[in-house]
Amino acid sequence: MSARNKTGFPVGMEQARRRLERWRETSTPGLALPERLWAVAVKLARRHGVYRTARALGLEYNKLKRLSQSAGHTQTASPSPAFVELSVPRSAGESACRIELAGPRGGSMKIELSATASAELVVGLCRVVWGDAP
Repeated sequence: MSARNKTGFPVGMEQARRRLERWRETSTPGLALPERLWAVAVKLARRHGVYRTARALGLEYNKLKRLSQSAGHTQTASPSPAFVELSVPRSAGESACRIELAGPRGGSMKIELSATASAELVVGLCRVVWGDAP
């Protein structure tokens, strides 16, 4: 979890917000935001999410989303789990079920379960791993 200051924003977000405020105070109204400031915003959106970043920095959501996507970034607010282990006790003589999945971004997962394991467990695990959790 990132450090926060007294405003409630993560430290990096607060620093970017102050930079944008200084730029807005000293620039000519209507002047386009410099690319270097958009690059900072895109980096923050990658870490904290597009909506949260756009709102905190007072930026146009759709433009930040478009720039984030064109930079190849996702808008996940938290990193995906690097490893998920599922431990299912196995009874003697019980048949097993092996599931192998490949995600849209190249990730893969292999699961071996007892025959009595719930399909809901597998679906829930897939949602957690690939970020589709409700």
